[in-house]
Amino acid sequence: MTDDDRRDELIAALRAADAVRFGEFELSHGGTSDYYVDKYLFETDPECLGLIADAFADRLADTDAKLAGVALGAVPLVAVAAAELGRPYVIARKQAKEYGTANRIEGRLEAGEEVVVLEDIATTGQSAVDAVEALREAGATVNRVLVVVDREEGAAELLADHDVELESLLTASELLADRDA
Repeated sequence: MTDDDRRDELIAALRAADAVRFGEFELSHGGTSDYYVDKYLFETDPECLGLIADAFADRLADTDAKLAGVALGAVPLVAVAAAELGRPYVIARKQAKEYGTANRIEGRLEAGEEVVVLEDIATTGQSAVDAVEALREAGATVNRVLVVVDREEGAAELLADHDVELESLLTASELLADRDA
């Protein structure tokens, strides 16, 4: 299957799962948008989740890096990708929990390990940057973030400012092209 076929299949699956909605929506960073990509609808749909796992596994086949998911939204994504690839993963929290181990990184991570961060949707890129910083503070080497959808609203530039490459399965432009298709 070509990358274009895979992209088209994923777009169709996200639309079929009703994960792409139109109207007026407030975004987590405080801005508004005339469309919304509902990660909870695509992350709980087995067809979408399977397609994402396959696509992530293909994109990660060139590295043996450990995977990290940004809590909470990317946890299902990193879990299925890790299972597909047969590798362990860690979860990066926005802040240390106030009970138990009080960890910001959950799972086993050794200093010096290369880690690729998986994320659901990138808008400004701040949550991915926060995860990268937490992983780096824990001793990881992080140079790459892989997302399902890049909303193309500054995430790539912000991550580049932190020496991290943003790679996406889909961009907003691709997802919204031919909306009536």
